[in-house]
This record gives sequence, structure tokens and C-alpha cells, in this order.
Amino acid sequence: MLKQDSTSSRKIFDHQFYEFEQLNAVMIDGKRFYKLPDGSLAMSVTTVLGSALDKTGLMEWRKRVGEEEANKISTQAATRGTAIHLLAERYLLNEGDWKRNSMPTNLFSFNEIRPILDANIGKIYAIEAPLYSYSLRAAGRSDCIADWNGVPSIIDFKTSRRPKEEKWIESYFLQATTYAMMMEERTGLAVRQFSIVIAVDGTEPQVFVRDITPYRDRVLQIFQGRPEM
Repeated sequence: MLKQDSTSSRKIFDHQFYEFEQLNAVMIDGKRFYKLPDGSLAMSVTTVLGSALDKTGLMEWRKRVGEEEANKISTQAATRGTAIHLLAERYLLNEGDWKRNSMPTNLFSFNEIRPILDANIGKIYAIEAPLYSYSLRAAGRSDCIADWNGVPSIIDFKTSRRPKEEKWIESYFLQATTYAMMMEERTGLAVRQFSIVIAVDGTEPQVFVRDITPYRDRVLQIFQGRPEM
């Protein structure tokens, strides 16, 4: 049975947080790095994947709509994505005023995925967890690490103007798998699946729940196959 807040009938999440070392981010030649506890630098997960994966589709889209329009759309998407992430973070942290200062359109989008979070998320182990791996030579922050239907999972929140086909979002799956591997390396918690929750404009949200096993080898190939920095 879900624990409820008697004043608002909202779900109250169970926090069993792990402790993490904080990581400071630095920009070098336009790329994001994190300073690790031993003083070395590790490239961000998103930067590594952005460099390794095929961007032909993105480049064709930018050419089709024009650079100015593409930049406008990308900026709007990033702003909206940040807003939805913040709402999810506040909500999962059980903050009473989690809606504060939110634009109505962003609040509407979050409320579309809120019942999904209520129904599937159990114990929460981390929110915005700073993760890193010496073996993968990378670092980053995971939106949420929690039980999803009883299974420890990486949970990532995304937004989209239209529904995504699975073949378009390989980077989401690889990113989540990388964080799962990092979480086990850092804490010993075996994270065996991920859930990508996408708030989609004008239609129902999408949820992709997958076992990480099919993606592990590809992660190792990308991250460990890079030349030394």
C-alpha cells in the first residue's frame, strides 16, 4: 500500500539514500569533464556518447529546418527538459511545495507522467546521483535510482515534441546502462534495468523499461575503446 500525505492524497516516497562523493564539473574545449576524487578528469557520459554515436539523423534535421529554427527548438527543448527534471526531483523528494514557480505548460507535462511514477517507483536510492567509473573513464549524474516495480533501476526523465521510435533513442538506453554499471561499481547495488519516462506533447507519455544486459557490451566498446585523454 502506498504511503499518502493526508493533506493532499499524494504519494510519499520511501528514501533510502546512498551517500556519494560530490563531483565538480569543468569545461575543456567545449566538452564537459568531472574532477574525480583522485584528482583525475573524466569526460561526461553524455559527451562521450555524443561523440561516439551516429548523428546523421540530427544533422539532416538541422539542415531541413534551418540552423536558426533548429537552435530555437533545441533551446526550448532544453529549457523544458530542465523544468520537468526539477519538478520530478522536487516531487520525488517529497517536497510540499514541489509545484512552486512552475509554468502551467510544464506542470501539465509533469502531471502526465506523475501517475506513472506513483504506480511504479518504490524505494528511492538516489536523486541526481553523481556517478563515476575509473574503468570507463567517465562520470555523470543520474536523474533517479530507485526500485521500479521492485527492481533496482536507473530512471531517466525526458521530454519530446512527438513520440519516439526506439531506434531513435539508443543514446538514452546506453546512457542509462552506463549509470547502472557505475552505480554497481560505486555502491555494490546491482542495478539490472532502466526505465526511460518521456513526457510527450499532446499525447500519452512513453515508458521504455529494459534489462541492461543487451547494452553492456556496447557501453564497454564505446567507453573503454576510446584513446587515452
